[in-house]
Amino acid sequence: MAVFLGIDGGGSGCRAAVADAMGNVLGRGAAGPANIATDPAGAAAAIRVAAEAAVQAAGGMVPSGVTLGLAGANAAGAVDRLRPLLPWAGARIVTDAEAATRGALGPSDGIVAALGTGSVFVAQRGGVLHQVGGWGLAISDEGSGAWIGRALLARAVMAGDGRIAPGPVLAALLDRYGGAAGIAAFAAAARPADFAALAPRAFDTDDPEARAVLDEAEARIAAAIDHLQAGDRLPVVFLGGLGPRFAARPGRRWPVRTALGTALDGALALARESS
Repeated sequence: MAVFLGIDGGGSGCRAAVADAMGNVLGRGAAGPANIATDPAGAAAAIRVAAEAAVQAAGGMVPSGVTLGLAGANAAGAVDRLRPLLPWAGARIVTDAEAATRGALGPSDGIVAALGTGSVFVAQRGGVLHQVGGWGLAISDEGSGAWIGRALLARAVMAGDGRIAPGPVLAALLDRYGGAAGIAAFAAAARPADFAALAPRAFDTDDPEARAVLDEAEARIAAAIDHLQAGDRLPVVFLGGLGPRFAARPGRRWPVRTALGTALDGALALARESS
């Protein structure tokens, strides 16, 4: 019996599954973070651990096809650095966004807005993908948890300077870090996940500065989706931890759909198709 290995690796963890030709999952495994741009060696180790657990849970069968959907695969040179560290010479390596799109939409046309620690937007038309964003917090990732958390801190620093009034959210941040100087020290060493941990403070509050951050995030997200729509009204699937938050916000200009499956489902489907 032919079996296939799919892997979904991101900044929060790595998941693997083995499935048969009909898509029935026979074994699963999980391990730590697997962003191949920021930590290729650590990502490779996590990938191997998760894959070995899935293969063993499936009875030890050797997969006929392997597809990995990985965060950081769009960074120049990242895939080339990873390949020598993996045990599958012919594995197909795609971005986590491509795997998520395949899982969410299947073969149908549509747009995926993935909003977690980072953000990325992908349109699928006739099986052809067009991606915008997803280049990391330093230069991209608009509307993501990390982007929102960083924007809150930026406004808190402005409040600390006396340039804007500190509502309850900004005042709490200034208090937590000991003023603008403490925020600057935190931000200098913070990772995207550290900024993203602050994003929930922007929701479910009447603080006008927090609402302004969410309004700007909403505008950035809508602009990315509008760009990918290119005048169409393709259905949009919102993914990630913040996906439901923005899918539920009023003023939607496009039909919103529920995801058909996960990024791991997408990786498995790609593995079956590419074998």
